[in-house]
Amino acid sequence: MFHYIDLGPMDQIPRYIKNKLDPEHAEYTHPALEPILNVTYGCMVYQEQVMQIVRDLAGYSLGRADLVRRAMGKKKLDVMAKEREYFINGQIDENGNIVIPGCVRNGINEADANKIFDEMAEFAKYAFNKSHAAAYAVVSYRTAYLKAYYPVEFMAATLNSFLGNLDKVPVYIDECRKLGIEILKPSINKSYTKFAVYGNQIRFGLGSIKNVGTNAVEAIVKERKENGDYTSFTDFCERIQSETVNKKCIESLIKAGAFDEFGQTRSTLMASFEGILDTINNSAKRSMAGQVTMFDLQVEEEKLDDIKYNFVEMAEYKDKELLSMEKEMVGIYISGHPLSKLRNEIETKTNINTMQMLEMQEENNLQKDGQMVKYAGIVTSVKKKYTKNNTIMAFVTIEDLYGACEIIVFDSCYNKSSGLLMQDNIVLVEGRLSIREDDDIKIVANSIRELKSEKSETRKSLKINITELDDERKNKLRGALKFFAGDKNNIQLIIIAENTEKPAGGIYLTDAIYTELEEIVGSENIKLE
Repeated sequence: MFHYIDLGPMDQIPRYIKNKLDPEHAEYTHPALEPILNVTYGCMVYQEQVMQIVRDLAGYSLGRADLVRRAMGKKKLDVMAKEREYFINGQIDENGNIVIPGCVRNGINEADANKIFDEMAEFAKYAFNKSHAAAYAVVSYRTAYLKAYYPVEFMAATLNSFLGNLDKVPVYIDECRKLGIEILKPSINKSYTKFAVYGNQIRFGLGSIKNVGTNAVEAIVKERKENGDYTSFTDFCERIQSETVNKKCIESLIKAGAFDEFGQTRSTLMASFEGILDTINNSAKRSMAGQVTMFDLQVEEEKLDDIKYNFVEMAEYKDKELLSMEKEMVGIYISGHPLSKLRNEIETKTNINTMQMLEMQEENNLQKDGQMVKYAGIVTSVKKKYTKNNTIMAFVTIEDLYGACEIIVFDSCYNKSSGLLMQDNIVLVEGRLSIREDDDIKIVANSIRELKSEKSETRKSLKINITELDDERKNKLRGALKFFAGDKNNIQLIIIAENTEKPAGGIYLTDAIYTELEEIVGSENIKLE
């Protein structure tokens, strides 16, 4: 099942690689394109090439060519429809003067002109000018190098770049897990303000915790540096007597798991911390007033926490509650995710996630408005409302592995699914995208049903038979498969040799990539099941 991602020039990657390896056999829709596209092996890569094509093939002026580039880049469909006609057949003013000659007048047949315009429109979905593309290439190379050779440091720096906006943090934490990098809970003795590297692990920063400000973190770290690690929860409370580290701050630290290393359950600390802080504050007041008893002196000398402080021992919260606390305090799940066990089911049964919706929003991609999608996640909130017609509807927030999306549920759908619309239920939504400028993307639900684990369900598989391939085609296939390796679209790659099937990981697959693979191995040797 393919996801809704506009790749633009990226769809041309297989063709680019093929033509680069064999430039003499690069194919052009029309010979007139060769002088423009030969430097990029027959593929449109830069916006300047689009401008050159409309000038050389259809006779556009430089200014008019830039208007076409802009219309394509901003996906102005009405403008592009007019420009297609001008590009193919030209434009004549009211006096019969030729304003734009058009491709047909310049000897290019209408079918080829249409195909070229389609290629330009597809390219323009996500395209840059040459200088911008070159700068991006340099940045991409450098970041790829850092990610390859310093993955832990690179991912920590990436996470820190989003500290002020946690929307994308779940995406990068998920990437860390794919790279085998463990994300550790905040620690009162090991964490600093930001994400920090510990060997092959990344430790969550205290500054990311709700109600724990920068001043509080600085006070905690300063005391730790000057007088050593905190040895217990009560040791921390005794040593940190600052207005910046108040009860609300300590409660948030407990919920986020910052004190887990001391061996007491979070439920015990939650039930005990206020009494412990009050005991410390009262003791400090008596000391200042000179009201120190023989018993106080004895306790101070012996440092017996069980005498001084009354811990209310409690059984630990259930995993679901612990995850919920972490989500409340840092905006994301740290120890795990309620949907982790259903990852395969979700990726198999859906065709969109919040990460992709965020990309659409950043690109202001209004073309996808109304597109049918399948989205799955856990219900986090439900707000019911009566309409003017006295029918009930709901605004439901559903969170997947990468973030949250608001689902609009009108009365017809609500009446069928209201029993499922309860907090912590995991559901599958089928509906249409609602995309508006300057607003988050939403989904208008047509149907909502419960999502259950179906372990017997299998992924789609791409089977490639290499038995009859020569060494040249095998090398080409090996390069293509290596480049598009991954499990993004849930496609399991299976290689067949001498009647033996062998799983070979996952592969990212689009129609264009399938066609390229088919050209390499032959249609009789490739099959998507």
